[in-house]
Amino acid sequence: MKHNVMLTIASLLSIVLMTFHFTDDVLREGGMAVRGAWNLIAVLILLVWLYGTLVLAERRSGYIIMLIGSLLGSGMPVLHMILARTVVTNEVARTRGDYFFVWTLLALGVTGLFSFILSARGLRT
Repeated sequence: MKHNVMLTIASLLSIVLMTFHFTDDVLREGGMAVRGAWNLIAVLILLVWLYGTLVLAERRSGYIIMLIGSLLGSGMPVLHMILARTVVTNEVARTRGDYFFVWTLLALGVTGLFSFILSARGLRT
């Protein structure tokens, strides 16, 4: 499979997982996301990430956008499991949807790191 096709698929998958994760954060009581107008910033970030993935796919600017987006995606497990300790302190186990929340974090970390590697490789060549 071509490098650019793999990067596009991994980046799109990361975007979908990020929207699932962000939705879960907003709906969860005491979640990490700020409710209200600040959510529009996340929508703008996801829009730029999607634009870089689909429209600027083989350009240097597209690689940079996907690199930054993949860093954001791969940082979510770190944010929740280490810094916020929502998973480690068992806060997630006391709420509904805990399996999906943790699975989304792990899948987002994997696809984010994979996208990061492919973006860095694309920038290098």
